[in-house]
Formats: sequence, structure tokens, C-alpha cells
Amino acid sequence: MAVKDILLYPDPLLKTVCAPIDTLDAETDALLQDLIDTMVAAGHSVGVAAPQIGSLRRAVVVDVSKSKLGRDSNHGMLVMVNPEILEKEGSETMREGCMSVPDYTGNVTRAQNILVQYLDREGNDRVIRAGGFEAVAIQHELDHLDGLLFLDRVSNLKTEVFRRKSR
Repeated sequence: MAVKDILLYPDPLLKTVCAPIDTLDAETDALLQDLIDTMVAAGHSVGVAAPQIGSLRRAVVVDVSKSKLGRDSNHGMLVMVNPEILEKEGSETMREGCMSVPDYTGNVTRAQNILVQYLDREGNDRVIRAGGFEAVAIQHELDHLDGLLFLDRVSNLKTEVFRRKSR
């Protein structure tokens, strides 16, 4: 479909809770393809959530398979509609970045392992276990659906947020 512009913080849409998707129709499929196209075009992204491209609907894509942190343990391209975390286990702190906050990274503590349920692009109900970097990426993208940025999860904005080095 199309590569979309990423909304940047402090755009108010990024702080809005998204609505569930009721039907998987042509409009929803177009949104999902836009998410995939936008993530792939970025080159360095491992996920994009619908609100980052201006749609307040509960959809994300995640693919850590090309990242050095995720290439050994992943489910490939995950296209998730109405995702929900059912279980969380463990705790891990990692440096996170976000295309909507391009100039900064931050140390965020998240669950090490998760069980997540969602509808795939074809409308099939899926439940997967994810761990490590893939679990972190999924949690990061799902936060966007609830109007949260990684900055909201940082324990101390003065000591745990860092200016990103130029690419």
C-alpha cells in the first residue's frame, strides 16, 4: 500500500488509547499493509503500531528476525490485530528506542517472557509465547495501543534517558 510518515512525540495521537478492530475488512488490511511497508522502509525498525502512523486502531507489526538481538529466537513477521498479553514472566532491563522519539533511547524494564493472544491478518486467533528481545519489542508496540511511550516506562527521566548517537 504505502509507506506512512511516523508521528513524532509530542503528537497527541501517540498518547491516545486505541479502539479495538471489529472487522477485518479491506480498510483493516490496507492499514496492516501500511504498517508492514512503513516498518520495512525504515530499515532499522523491529515494529510499528497503528497510532504511530495516525490510526487509532489496535494493530501492530513486529519482526525482530533481522536484528542481531532477535535473529536467533523469533516468530518472523508478526501481524497482530487486537493483541493482548495474557501472561508475563521474569524481568529484564534493555535500552529501547522508538521511531516516534527518534533523538532518544532509554532503559526500560519489561517482562522477559510473555504469552500474547491476537488475530492474525487472516482473522485466525493466535496465541504465542515470546521471549527475550522479541517479547520486549511486542510489549513496546502494545504500549503504543494504550497511549504509552517508552518514556512513560523509564524509572528516572534524568538518569535513564540518553541522547541517541547520530546514525
